[in-house]
Amino acid sequence: MFKSIRLSLLAGCIAATCQAWAAPAGDLPLMPWPQQVDRPSAEGTLVIDNAISIKITGDKLPGATERWRQRISRQTGWQLQPAQTNPAKPTIDIQIKQAVAPLPKLDSDESYELSVTADGVKLTANSRFGALRGMETLLQLIQNGPENTAIPFVAIKDQPRFPWRGLLLDSARHFMPVNDILRQLDGMAAAKMNVFHWHLTDDQGWRFASTAYPKLQQLASDGDFYTQAQMKEVVRYATSLGIRVVPEMDLPGHASAIAVAYPELMSAPGPYQMERHWGVLKPLLNPTNEAAYKFVDTLIGELTAIFPDSYLHIGGDEVDDSQWKASPEIQAFMKQHNLADTHALQTYFNQRLEKILEKHHRQMMGWDEIYHPDLPKNILIQSWQGQDALGAVAANGYKGILSTGFYVDQPQATAYHYRNEILPQGLNGIDKISESDSAQSWFFSMPRLKGSAVEGSFTLVSGQSGWRGFIDFKGKSRRAVRDVDWLSPTQVTFTVDTWMGETRPVLTLDKDKLSGYLLVGNVRYPATGQKLDDVPDGIQPVVPTPEQMNNILGGEAALWAENVISPLLDIKLWPRTFAVAERLWSTEDVKDVDNMYQRMQAIDAWSTVSVGLQQHAAAARQMTRLAGTAEIMPLQILAQAVEPAQYYTRQHLKFQAGNYHHFEPLNRFADALGAQSSQVRALDLWVDKLIADPEDNNSVDSLRHTFARWQSNTPDVLELIDGNYQLKALKPVAENVDKLAGIGLRLTDLVARQGTLSADEVQGIQKQLDDAAQTQDEVVIAAVYPLQKLLRASVKP
Repeated sequence: MFKSIRLSLLAGCIAATCQAWAAPAGDLPLMPWPQQVDRPSAEGTLVIDNAISIKITGDKLPGATERWRQRISRQTGWQLQPAQTNPAKPTIDIQIKQAVAPLPKLDSDESYELSVTADGVKLTANSRFGALRGMETLLQLIQNGPENTAIPFVAIKDQPRFPWRGLLLDSARHFMPVNDILRQLDGMAAAKMNVFHWHLTDDQGWRFASTAYPKLQQLASDGDFYTQAQMKEVVRYATSLGIRVVPEMDLPGHASAIAVAYPELMSAPGPYQMERHWGVLKPLLNPTNEAAYKFVDTLIGELTAIFPDSYLHIGGDEVDDSQWKASPEIQAFMKQHNLADTHALQTYFNQRLEKILEKHHRQMMGWDEIYHPDLPKNILIQSWQGQDALGAVAANGYKGILSTGFYVDQPQATAYHYRNEILPQGLNGIDKISESDSAQSWFFSMPRLKGSAVEGSFTLVSGQSGWRGFIDFKGKSRRAVRDVDWLSPTQVTFTVDTWMGETRPVLTLDKDKLSGYLLVGNVRYPATGQKLDDVPDGIQPVVPTPEQMNNILGGEAALWAENVISPLLDIKLWPRTFAVAERLWSTEDVKDVDNMYQRMQAIDAWSTVSVGLQQHAAAARQMTRLAGTAEIMPLQILAQAVEPAQYYTRQHLKFQAGNYHHFEPLNRFADALGAQSSQVRALDLWVDKLIADPEDNNSVDSLRHTFARWQSNTPDVLELIDGNYQLKALKPVAENVDKLAGIGLRLTDLVARQGTLSADEVQGIQKQLDDAAQTQDEVVIAAVYPLQKLLRASVKP
């Protein structure tokens, strides 16, 4: 499969001569897509063999040549001939213009130029960091073809769009062993990401060893922590890959682990016990206690001796201020210092903290909540609250990065992350209603499994160019919606990307009442509401000026670990994070979703072979445990039809069941699944082609083959389910997939011969689809939605 994907990519390129791309990104198996790619000769390739040689001049990259040779060996399957010390005519000639210190910095030059001709490979870079990025591009281009191993002739000029391209890994909620972290660093380097943000402390665990305060690791880690030598090893390895390491010590909240070890530093008396539950918890450092600042000062000193990066992350998010409000001493302190509220008290704490960081030659980094005009402009804000919060930060002269929309611990479609533009966007007049427009506005309420209901309104506008619309979530800025589609005179659907994920309402607007559901990711949430008399005013997005946009330095994918343990790391991260990396590296107009999925499929295979990522091996191990046998094909076929429930649905279901805690086993079928079924996406594309052209035999055959395979799999997968109690809850899922496969075969044939169904038949099938769409054992049968399209295509006009 690996070879055939790569060859199909190149075949499409050859057919188009590849000198002018049809889209900003072309068909070479590259991700992130470079800034400029030219193919001087569409069919030209450089054939290589096991005598391949590498020469580096201009700087020393200790260990790099051997690491690259090992990867080439894995990609090609060759035993390479011994490395030449100083080859006169190297296959790969790497020329670095200037030697720089090995430690990567925010302003490190990562640009490079790559040329592949009949004379060989020439990689030129201004610094070692560009050479490292360019070699990843070259490794992606090495292909085993029908006749030989070769590299296509190409000329590439490349540099990143943003200087901060990070990945946050939470080692506090669940501990992540060092070897697993080193492997993720390899993946980051392959994706040209350059900041490893290491979340080392939280309520549920303190993960770095302190010499000065040893009770932190002794009492608040369950024995799972990193020694200083281990942390230095991670920094050394990351540095060799051109990756910065930014540690995070969360303060003053998320501090239950500190409370267990040193309760005298907290805002309320103990005793405290190890926190096992997830959520926003109460323990807070006492900002009026001088001992707390000595504690922080000492720990920062220990961290700076290990982590040389100029930034240190202090968290600062989700402060539950109840302990501060309940303390007479703290309230008196606030009055004495003219601190109007607890946010002002947190700013006082952060001001003290910033001075400590300055003494240690570090710059403060924190989440949205630390943002305050009393802090210096050299701090960096990481936004989990979205582009509006980030836009406000940038407009006021502060530096910021985006994480909203890049939470890869949530199972989300890769396209959702890929559409997530870092720079805030305006509405471009989509909400300006002219006299020739006809508008209707509706209030809606969507209860959630945990927390308050999501409320807001949407407005649909009929104009000269068709339907458009916008949505106003309560307390959030207005967003444009896309793909407004009236399924019937009273039923409408549209799509909008929200903080919850891709959101697609399917709503019946009957006179003045609204009913239906919002499809959040792949999970249906019921909605009710009513028509509004007027179009709401709404809140306009915060869009900085072009100059202020320069304050936005990039973004970070975030992998929080409430639902993640180390054996699942690669499943959660790869290959999805390559798409996030592309959004941060490539130009803004590289955003064709279909092209992205095609290239990511090739990169998925490449990353397992060349980089050593384990997304497929880890999934197979989980399924082998569940099946109790190495014959896991029945579970793999079932997995084609289903996905883990998206958004925070899984967490909220665990909360409702009383299982929202550290000891909830992450051993379900859902845990073995990637965020999105590639087979369901393929089904969706085949269905679209069939509806557009009922005589498309390729789509008909592909759909029939898939549905028949699912049907024939049913006896085998039910046998496995009956053999393991951890699979029992999946039985209705497997039975529904079997029913849906039968429906799929019938509807495929019906659409292909342009037949129709009676109203009663449509109603009966619709009920089966609705029943099958419900979440079961934390998974959703995503195949429902291509079938829904087929059903609508079968309805009489």
